[in-house]
Amino acid sequence: MKILLVEDSRATAMVTTARLESFGHEVEHAISGQAALDHFQKTIFDLILMDIEMPGMNGFETTTRIRALEGNEAWAWTPIIFVTATDTPTNVVTAIEAGGDDFISKMAPESVLQAKMKAMSRIAALRTRLAHANRKLQDQANRDGLTGLFNRRAMDMQIDSLWDLALNAKKPFSLLMIDVDNFKKYNDHYGHLAGDDCLRAVANCLAQTVQQANLDKATHGAFVARYGGEEFAVVIPDVPSGTHCGLAISIVEAVAAMRLPHEKNAEFGIVTISLGGVCADPAQGQVGRLFQQADTLLYKAKEAGRNRAEVV
Repeated sequence: MKILLVEDSRATAMVTTARLESFGHEVEHAISGQAALDHFQKTIFDLILMDIEMPGMNGFETTTRIRALEGNEAWAWTPIIFVTATDTPTNVVTAIEAGGDDFISKMAPESVLQAKMKAMSRIAALRTRLAHANRKLQDQANRDGLTGLFNRRAMDMQIDSLWDLALNAKKPFSLLMIDVDNFKKYNDHYGHLAGDDCLRAVANCLAQTVQQANLDKATHGAFVARYGGEEFAVVIPDVPSGTHCGLAISIVEAVAAMRLPHEKNAEFGIVTISLGGVCADPAQGQVGRLFQQADTLLYKAKEAGRNRAEVV
């Protein structure tokens, strides 16, 4: 386990650290309550051993502040054991009310200390699994079930944050809106299961093309989302004006290069996309206006014959 030992006596801390390390645990020492808070905000710990009597901020107050930092997420809870020479009924009640979980004497025998650590190790393992499950659920909530891309909700949350950053820093912000050409005709001709396969293939192509642009440093932090139905969006924060033009052309060409059959797609005979792209340089006003402009350009691309990008 990774343990935070909060103890104002350096001599006591050295002895306790040596005992814990002999059991195979990793120990960081905080000499005060404030130091403990600083450590806690920088590092994830499996267990905190908290002294009660410390100058300035005592162990009870430090524990209360740590619990406040953790918030209400159950998986973020970190066990806290108070280490004390006086486990009076008053101290026990105060410790529990402050958010502590257990008591142990500073003079506890080796066997007792080791048993406590074994119990905490089991809790740490459960906590790790719970955190992993929570992250997995959160990721699933942010992903479109069909394509695996960010869904509309996740995209909106990301854009709210990125747009504010762009506004405050007076940075450029680009957006591409994409629609699969004649997709209703594709569904009618090939069936909805084939339509789902088509959307997955297009989504994968978009994701790979944007990822390659990020790797090549043409863009950084760009991402793709499923906007709805056969529509997709590419969000491109903080890149020079004009960069979105090159990416837009690459995306249109990459989808056409897959050569997915689409007999009902006019003269093309393959799956193609239309794209509308716009860059606000610098970002200003409301991001909704950017979506309106990109959408207008998207339909301009369709009216001009599809399988093309219209960008400004």
